[in-house]
Amino acid sequence: MPDQCEHFSQIQIRTPRTDGCEECMRTGDTWVHLRTCLTCGHVGCCDQSKNRHATRHFHATQHPIIRSKEPGETWGWCYVDQQFFDSI
Repeated sequence: MPDQCEHFSQIQIRTPRTDGCEECMRTGDTWVHLRTCLTCGHVGCCDQSKNRHATRHFHATQHPIIRSKEPGETWGWCYVDQQFFDSI
């Protein structure tokens, strides 16, 4: 995690709450890739998906850090500092 990102300390949970995008699953919609909120475990779809639920979750909650939920991917993103990081 980059030294300049102070939000790394706010991670409380890393376990995804669902196997798919929570909102898309409720509405029967589809997604491209999944992201997990590292504050609460919410699973949302990426910005390449039409609903962009991971980013919408950030705007609604201000939970700053997500991690890719895609198999083999270990990167994460801090919305506040606009920074990628790897291997958390």
